[in-house]
Amino acid sequence: MTLNYDVLVIGGGHAGCEAATAAANMGAKTCLVTMDMNKIAQMSCNPAVGGIAKGQIVREIDALGGQMGLVTDATAIQFRMLNRGKGPAVWSPRAQCDRGKFIWEWRRVLDETPNLDIWQDQADELLVESVPYAEALSQPAKQVVGVRTIWGCELKAKAVIITAGTFLNGLLHIGRKMVPGGRIAEPAVPHFTESITRHGIRSARMKTGTPVRIDKRSVHFEDMERQDGENDFHQFSYTGPHRQLDQLPCWMCYTTPEVHETLRSGLADSPLYNGQIQSIGPRYCPSIETKLMTFPDKDQHLLFLEPEGETTNEMYLNGFSSSLPMDVQIAAIRKIPGLRDAKVYRPGYAIEYDFFDPTQLKHSLESKIVGGLFMAGQVNGTTGYEEAGGQGTVAGINAALYCAGSAPFIMHRDESYIGVLIDDLVTKGVDEPYRMFTSRAEYRILLRQDDADARLTEKSYELGLAKRARYDWWIEKKQHIEEIEEFCKTTSVKAKEINSGLEHLGTTPIERGCKIVDLVNRPQLSLASLSEIIPSLKEILNRPNNRKEEITEAAEIRMKYKGYIERERMVADKMHRLESIRIKGNFNYKEMYALSTEARQKLTAIEPETLAQASRIPGVSPSDINVLLVLMGR
Repeated sequence: MTLNYDVLVIGGGHAGCEAATAAANMGAKTCLVTMDMNKIAQMSCNPAVGGIAKGQIVREIDALGGQMGLVTDATAIQFRMLNRGKGPAVWSPRAQCDRGKFIWEWRRVLDETPNLDIWQDQADELLVESVPYAEALSQPAKQVVGVRTIWGCELKAKAVIITAGTFLNGLLHIGRKMVPGGRIAEPAVPHFTESITRHGIRSARMKTGTPVRIDKRSVHFEDMERQDGENDFHQFSYTGPHRQLDQLPCWMCYTTPEVHETLRSGLADSPLYNGQIQSIGPRYCPSIETKLMTFPDKDQHLLFLEPEGETTNEMYLNGFSSSLPMDVQIAAIRKIPGLRDAKVYRPGYAIEYDFFDPTQLKHSLESKIVGGLFMAGQVNGTTGYEEAGGQGTVAGINAALYCAGSAPFIMHRDESYIGVLIDDLVTKGVDEPYRMFTSRAEYRILLRQDDADARLTEKSYELGLAKRARYDWWIEKKQHIEEIEEFCKTTSVKAKEINSGLEHLGTTPIERGCKIVDLVNRPQLSLASLSEIIPSLKEILNRPNNRKEEITEAAEIRMKYKGYIERERMVADKMHRLESIRIKGNFNYKEMYALSTEARQKLTAIEPETLAQASRIPGVSPSDINVLLVLMGR
């Protein structure tokens, strides 16, 4: 049997769901191929979305018209804004979700998306054809035409997006036991990697893991510290309804020297240390056994016991990822005071899987080697639902544009964390699972969680992904923000009218009249507090709109950090000059002996599109860039 589509998405995880809905919402006839329709967007590890820098990515997905923010808000059982003690450039939303409801909310979204079919099956072979006169047409020599499944169905498409997560030749580890699988109790996908690499695409192996799951009925919560969420106006989506489920606490506890002693007794059987696992895992999310080896002098490590759902008894022990033998894991857990009687649903495990070198991709996430083939998510060497969703959104957009013969949509480093993520992948490659941090972005003040819609919604609307209602809401919000800013810049207050109020707010009185914006810029004051002593400001802030707190916060940040924002914008604009200097196809780097040997090798391998991208390649020095600039001048 043969089925024909514009876009084919292989894998129903976070990248696949965003890719499929993005392509379909842009008008491409799309099919999502998944092994199990009942595990759409399964949260394989912690059922949480967001976190440091990751929360910004989810807000960007939402600003583009993607779905992750909406699904998260609909299924959140705890919400927190992280990094509040720092500046708003690094504030990051995070939500604990109901794992089961998250799946079914995503399934509802997919079922209601026009132009989107779902096919339950397993990809077995990538179908590729040679392109006649490819070199003369400046195209890859090969073109993807579809996929053949294990049941013999041929799914033909103009573009294929691979979002297979950890399933490609996945291998699970618990102690010395090894079982093929893409997740616990789910089969691995053999052969498909080989059907891709035979066309010249390089693959390698990575490792990740997940902790034990515990029955909350066996937990002594009285021995733990309760951590409640926040219930203010913040959320992930700019347009969706506020949190609807019961909000639940998380709990903090610690390992002890006795726990560590028990864990060390099993290290000889640890796949990480007995040579069983050869691939590289994430440094920033280490297993508990890696923590013991890396920090041998620490007597305790902080753990978070987090709920998996609104009604389930299953809880997740964050910080205790492990692949030690199950008897060692359980014995160690029961030496944690609050878990002395713990009943375990399943132990932690590690998983090894195939990924593809992302330097073989363009910034559109299309393969440089096989035309029409896109990749997103963990197959590109990343980790995290958010990083996967961001890539899936971009891959879905560009696959739809590819089918329409339109120019690709490229996200830049100064307009989104997604742009930073993709540029890092295709320019630098990966030597460990890539996770986004705020420190990876050089323009953090421009890439705040509060202004993702300001950066991206109008662009997405022009592309056709963000719909009219999404666009209209942003325009309305933009107008309200500008009204507040203009009012504060042009409205004066007199000392005699306001000084008693300022003293009540705990700040120094003014000696003479000033503009409201001058008061907003004081660290101790906010628009909300000033509105209590300036009636005209209160009237402006309370004008009817959907999300007045969000609008007020956005306006306040823009005023308080105006100087920093403008200075960073100037730096970003200077870098744009290098971004505009296109160099691909202009040089034979192998013969450019004025460049260092390492620069020649790296530039030949990556083939950067622009001079700015070349400057970010590890091993390409400023002097090498100067050589290219001189030659471009000639």
